[in-house]
Amino acid sequence: MATKNIEIVVPPREPHFVGDGFRVHNFIPSAYRLDMQRMTPFIMLDYNAKFHFPPSDHPKGVGVHPHKGFETVTIAYHGRVAHHDSSGGGGIIGEGDVQWMTAASGVLHKEYHEETFSKEGGIFQMVQLWVNLPAKDKMSTPKYQAIKNAEIPRYQLENNNGEIEIIAGDYKGIKGAASTFTPVHMFNAKLKAGATSDFTFPADYNTLLLVIEGSITVNESEKVPTDHLVLFENQGETFSITADEDTIVLVLSGEPINEPIAAHGPFVMNTQQELIDAFNDFNQGKFGHLED
Repeated sequence: MATKNIEIVVPPREPHFVGDGFRVHNFIPSAYRLDMQRMTPFIMLDYNAKFHFPPSDHPKGVGVHPHKGFETVTIAYHGRVAHHDSSGGGGIIGEGDVQWMTAASGVLHKEYHEETFSKEGGIFQMVQLWVNLPAKDKMSTPKYQAIKNAEIPRYQLENNNGEIEIIAGDYKGIKGAASTFTPVHMFNAKLKAGATSDFTFPADYNTLLLVIEGSITVNESEKVPTDHLVLFENQGETFSITADEDTIVLVLSGEPINEPIAAHGPFVMNTQQELIDAFNDFNQGKFGHLED
């Protein structure tokens, strides 16, 4: 198989706050060619790099807001988040856990630092990713996949050199925990210093890495520091990651959804008329009710 080479390495942009509880670097969409159409099915990636929140009696977060037409995926590395939605769903996303919310036909949602974490304060580090839905699934029923870390399948590297957590998709024949509407691979590669792991995805899949901890060398040639994103060319199938130190890397690869994208704020549809309909549905209370 041919090597999949790097197209661009993207440094973290200046952080901004989403609500008062999430201090994020926005990678998708951004000015580095990382627009929704180029990165599909990954249409947004916000990264809350390690940040210390002081103790607070008022849980910080984001109040009630709508989503429609896509899925949100929250991956917790440090800290804990409590969340609720208008369909009665909710829970706590703890360290190492993943919450996969299918907004689809529309939900109201809120998310805050979990109460005990808020009162104690501490290091907070999370990824929120938006995964687009194909047109045929945008009006499907909202649902949650609450994935505890212990439930995530793992591939163990030789000589105790680390492991690959398989959140979605499959790695070397091991199937991930989450179900997806289109082919999506999502892994946490947790590698000890000096360990190397290889990955193979179809050439046309949009493939990227986010270095969560440590630093890596890709394809034995290009060094990538922490908090940087790697976008691969849509050629070749195989690449390798070598950990320059103990490292965690979020690995993403997905089959492009080659459909028009009409996006505005929390709604991602296929046409402008569908966007208008989404706003009308929201304004008419069709997403249900949720107390702030």
